[in-house]
Amino acid sequence: TTSSTQSRHRHPPPFSEKGARHLHEERILKGSAWVVDGDTIKIKNTQIRLFGVDAPEINHPYGKKAKWALHNLCKGQEISAEITDVDDYGRTVARCHLPDGRDLSAEMVRIGLALNWSKFSDGAYRDLETDDARKKLFLADARQKGRMHIWEKFESKQQKS
Repeated sequence: TTSSTQSRHRHPPPFSEKGARHLHEERILKGSAWVVDGDTIKIKNTQIRLFGVDAPEINHPYGKKAKWALHNLCKGQEISAEITDVDDYGRTVARCHLPDGRDLSAEMVRIGLALNWSKFSDGAYRDLETDDARKKLFLADARQKGRMHIWEKFESKQQKS
């Protein structure tokens, strides 16, 4: 019995890239969405970042407007979230769709309350951006371009008022 006990407690072999297989099953969550902000929803207790876009934070200009626009899109709908990744902050990233097939990321960009984030989308939503979106959502634009000093200046002004 000692040899059978030992075999049960052996460590699995180390990871081998040659022997590894990619799982082809799609990971899809479906359900009603609770809207966190203009680019983040929750479905069944999973926080989901919308794929390829960036919307303003709640305390930034147009932040509340973006949240409510996404809320109005999702309200009473079953959202389908096709999980694509997990971001650097541990959030699930997904391509999210309404029952009629519309892409939530595309809709938010089309109405001017989110920006295409080429680093993550390969420019998929760039052509949908409104003419004034980058000016209007200047803090999201600054984040994408690594100009965090603009954020810091904005937030320090907010704290003083």
